[in-house]
Amino acid sequence: MTERCNWVKTPADEHYHDTEWGVPSHDDRHLFEMLVLEGAQAGLSWSTILNKRENYRRAFKNFDVEAVARFSPAKVDALLQDAGIVRNRAKIEAAIANARAVLRIRAEHGSLANFVWSFVDGKPVQNDWALYKQHAPASTPQSDALSKALKDYGCKFVGSTICYAFMQAVGMVNDHQTNCGSRERCALLAGAK
Repeated sequence: MTERCNWVKTPADEHYHDTEWGVPSHDDRHLFEMLVLEGAQAGLSWSTILNKRENYRRAFKNFDVEAVARFSPAKVDALLQDAGIVRNRAKIEAAIANARAVLRIRAEHGSLANFVWSFVDGKPVQNDWALYKQHAPASTPQSDALSKALKDYGCKFVGSTICYAFMQAVGMVNDHQTNCGSRERCALLAGAK
């Protein structure tokens, strides 16, 4: 790939950007994973979370929503000793609360995918940024609405900025800058859903 979005700095960033970021996802397990990881990233660099991603998959049962929803206070204490993840009680407890909220969302909407994609009418938003860091917003009215709705279900660490990052990650928004080699691929995938 010749050009990438200007936020890409490390080899881990490159791989994530080239293979996953902006690719439309309707897989509930993946959506839950990204919801947890975006919340864990709050106040940290995305590279830090990418480097811990496999540890998160291990610690959070490959993001099996039902399993995480059953995590006990003793499990939280054990996770606080796991150097492979961000050892922040509020973020760990948020992941568990979010799993429980996702179970309620699934019961009402059929799937997490049905719920989150409804905030973009089921079709990825195609943006047109010359330079990502200079032009892409931190939040939008859609991320504001998603944040409010997730909070109404009891989710934590789902502010509008985190929700917008989630929307970018799972392809609800194509924010690849105009000269990026991944932009057209994600746009084509969006059309194919």
